[in-house]
Parts: sequence; structure tokens; C-alpha cells
Amino acid sequence: MRPHPVQRATTLAAAVVAAFTVAAPAHAQPTASEALEKYEELSRDAERLHQDHLKAREDLGARQAEVDRARADLAAAAQTGAEALAEQERFRGQVDLLTEASFEGARLTTLSALLVADSQQDFLNRMSALGVLAADSGEALGRLSAAVDSAERSKNAAADAEQRASVAADEAARLVDDLAARKQAMDEQVADARAHYESLSAPVKAALAAPGDTSAVAVPAGAAGAALEFALAQRGKPYVFGSNGPDSWDCSSLTQAAYRAAGVSIPRTTYTQATVGRAVSRAQVQAGDLIIYYAEQSHVAMAVDGTRAVHASTEGVPVRIADIDSIGPVSTIRRVVG
Repeated sequence: MRPHPVQRATTLAAAVVAAFTVAAPAHAQPTASEALEKYEELSRDAERLHQDHLKAREDLGARQAEVDRARADLAAAAQTGAEALAEQERFRGQVDLLTEASFEGARLTTLSALLVADSQQDFLNRMSALGVLAADSGEALGRLSAAVDSAERSKNAAADAEQRASVAADEAARLVDDLAARKQAMDEQVADARAHYESLSAPVKAALAAPGDTSAVAVPAGAAGAALEFALAQRGKPYVFGSNGPDSWDCSSLTQAAYRAAGVSIPRTTYTQATVGRAVSRAQVQAGDLIIYYAEQSHVAMAVDGTRAVHASTEGVPVRIADIDSIGPVSTIRRVVG
């Protein structure tokens, strides 16, 4: 006996639903490798936004320093201008007295001295007095002219400083808003990466937390070797976004602190560290070189030798040694010293 058409349709529908019900779980949960890949992607994005935030802070600091300099220049120009005006009035008074004496009939000439002198000695005395008066007059006129010029220069300098201060203050205000926006974006991305980390399986977390190679490493002499020695001593310490040590690091704070320990000052962000020293090729890499990764230059490591580097990778992963080329695509390699 054949099944009823409705019964056949019902049976077929049930089979289809069952088939999809069985297949669905295979695509609902990512594999361990997929979860790790997603976490690494989120971490890279968080690190890039973190470096953006650090750079915005540097830009704001530089702009605020410019505002302070412009305001200091404005105050100095105002002070110089006030002093110039006071001197201008003082020497204008001397010039006015000489002018007034001339209008009242004073004859401050050699001929007048000769005509009115009673004796040769009187003539010499009058000539000496004339010399003094002429010198005083010339000095007064010169000082008056210099004071007028100084006052004008101070006025122009004050106007320029006021303009620079206004422009810098406006730019600083814009950067404050930009900094807040970047921090919000960074915080959200970091939170997303941390949440994804918590979703990783225990074996994956354990693999991430492995300390790697902790054996002794010979370092060269000089500042590069001293910097590398410092970086290697941080192996096993955790990565924390924005940390500046000494108990945890992010990638660029580690390399900055390492070179600071060697007596060399380098910038804080990966973007500016990508410009220090001189560029070298991948084949020329040697201990202490900074290796900047990714097209956006958002990560940095320090070369241990021609094949390995030490770096602060991301949260959940301690500072450790890794193969240079396994960290990511190399953007540029910088030799800080030598």
C-alpha cells in the first residue's frame, strides 16, 4: 500500500529539517584555529588604535607646548614693548629740551662760540661744552630712534605671537576632541579583543601564555646590545595595552624603555619609532634593530639576531622571542645606533 501524498510530503519535510539540524552545529561554532585567528585580528586592530591614541596624545602635547611658547613670546614682547615705550618717552624729553633751546635762540655752533668768547680759554671752554652738548644730542636722537624701532618691533612680535597662540589653541581644542574619539574607539576594540580572549579554550590560552625561549642569549657590546639585554630581561612579563612597565608592557613601550636603559632616547609610538636611526634591509638585520610590522606600522619588535626577535605581542601573550618573519609582514627595519 502506497503512503498518502500528505504523509509522503510530511516525511520528506521531516527528513530535510533533520538533515539541516544535524549539519548546522558544524558551522555554528568556530574551530580553535578560527577563534585564535579572530582574536589575533581583533588584537592587531586594538593595537593599531592604541598607537593612534598614543600619537594623538603626542600631537596634543606638542600643540599645547606651542600654545605655551606663543603665550610666553607674547608676554615677552609686551614687556619689551613697554620698556621701549618708556625709553622712547625718556629720550624724547631730552630731544624736546634741545629743540626748545634752539627755538629760544640758543646758538650751539662754533661760530657763535668764537663771536661771544672773551678769551682763547673761554673759546676752548665753550667748544668743549658744545662737544658735550652735541654728543648728548646725538645720543638722545639715536636712543630715541632705537626706542621707536624697538617699540614697533615689539608691537609686531606681539601681534604675531597672539596670532600663533590663537591658531595653536584652536588646533589644541580640535585635538582634544580627536583624542577623546580615538580613546573611545580604542577602548571598545580592546574590550572586544579581551572578550574574545575569554572565549578561547583553555588549551589555546595555555599555548598563548607559553613563555617561549628563556635561555641565555649573548648580546653585542654597545648601546644596541644594552637595549637588547634589557628587552630580553622582560621575557615572561605580560602585555597590557598602554602599559609603560616595569611589570607589564605594550610593544612600543618595551622598545622605548630598552633603549632608554641603554642611554638612547627614542619616541613612544611605533609610527615615530619607524623613523628613528637609519633603514636597513631584511638581510642586514642585527641585534638591537627595531622591526616595524604591518602596512600601518602598528607593531614593533627588537631583533635578537638575524632570525629572531623579542617583542610584547598582545594581551594573553607574555614578552617572548619569536621568529622575525612569523610575527607579521615587515614594514621597515631601523638601526637606532651604529
